[in-house]
Amino acid sequence: MPSFTEEKLLEAQGYRYIAGIDEAGRGSLAGPVVAAAVILPCHVDTPWLNRVKDSKQLSPARRESLFYHIHEVAISLGIGIAPHEVVDARGIIKATRLAMKLAIDQLWPPPEFLLIDYMRLPEVPLPQKGITNGDSLCFSIACASIMAKVTRDHLMIEFDGTYPGYGLARHKGYGTKGHLACLRRLGPSPIHRQSFKPVKDMIHQEK
Repeated sequence: MPSFTEEKLLEAQGYRYIAGIDEAGRGSLAGPVVAAAVILPCHVDTPWLNRVKDSKQLSPARRESLFYHIHEVAISLGIGIAPHEVVDARGIIKATRLAMKLAIDQLWPPPEFLLIDYMRLPEVPLPQKGITNGDSLCFSIACASIMAKVTRDHLMIEFDGTYPGYGLARHKGYGTKGHLACLRRLGPSPIHRQSFKPVKDMIHQEK
């Protein structure tokens, strides 16, 4: 279960506004990478605290429920989106860092310290710590992972209506067997990442 250990250590050092940051969609074959930044109160005491986990370990219904609970208690929330064109032009790591920076830029009051799942952001001039498996260990990062995942899922469901036949609402763009079968049958859609295999290979075959 994620804990407040990191947040409490920083609070003891005098930090008040500590942002947890995570992304969703980095490994997807289609659509954007979405990042969330969340500043929570130093002391949160609500019945749903023990339900918070890394978003990948939660059912869609549980994620949706927690999404609204987190929204209610958060001091500030930011969402950053790097579309598939940016992923293809800059690469997934730079696109992810851009989405995270965009999310951080939306926070008010501005954060004093960043807790980030796995990564560091050299382009953001704030004290920060990248935590391996942060979405499983750190409460603020786990909350950010839920906000990013639910936001991206909603976007992919909308894309499913625009680009039917790929099952985007079901697999959210990840490389499932069903998704790969649809890709082979239909070819890539306009939101598929052309720099990612096997989409890249399919485009080369078409040429």
